[in-house]
Amino acid sequence: MDIKPKAFLFDLNGTMINDMAFHNQAWHSILTQDLGAHISFEAVKKEMYGKNQDLLERVFGAGHFSQEQMDQISIEKEYRYQSAYKKHLALINGLGEFLEQAKQSGILMAIGSAAIPFNINFVLDNLNIRSYFKAIVSAEDVMYSKPAPETFIKGAEILGISPAECVVFEDAPKGVEAAMNAGMPCVVLTTMHTADEFSDYPNIIAFIEDYNDPGLKTLLNQNSK
Repeated sequence: MDIKPKAFLFDLNGTMINDMAFHNQAWHSILTQDLGAHISFEAVKKEMYGKNQDLLERVFGAGHFSQEQMDQISIEKEYRYQSAYKKHLALINGLGEFLEQAKQSGILMAIGSAAIPFNINFVLDNLNIRSYFKAIVSAEDVMYSKPAPETFIKGAEILGISPAECVVFEDAPKGVEAAMNAGMPCVVLTTMHTADEFSDYPNIIAFIEDYNDPGLKTLLNQNSK
């Protein structure tokens, strides 16, 4: 990791909290039991990127639901997810210390997520970590979600940092692709996907299981005051 980042951009779900299995279960329940789709748990996992309405359109086709229906389905899915996950809500191991170390090193931080504000606020406020982030880009703040680069480009612009001086933290191939399209190097959390699922992305600088990984110290030491 021979780079000197001035900013860290974090995806949220699966990257800061290990909650993707709960999203997977909530979506599978909605899609199969409520909406009658014939789709496996593993197939749902592969569709969980981008905005909620994008997922619905990938599964059912564009125009199958009205915008109002998709909004209602999205909110119901998030209520189910939050209800199931809240008692498990916690930062991925080492992240609390890593955020504080990054702050002390003068590294700016932002969240760039395809989640809606309802879910982002659920995490930031229940875990009391909002103060670390100078920018938050949600699904509602972009026209084109991941793997388009808009989420991360917008986060960097708000921070006033060039893309090449940012490091993205992601857990999903489409998120890594978004970072690549934004011209940003990426650290991958292997919470939901294995390393061999990311072979197409040359912008990856490290794979980590959690934020206790000793390799992350080089990103901080190069920027310590």
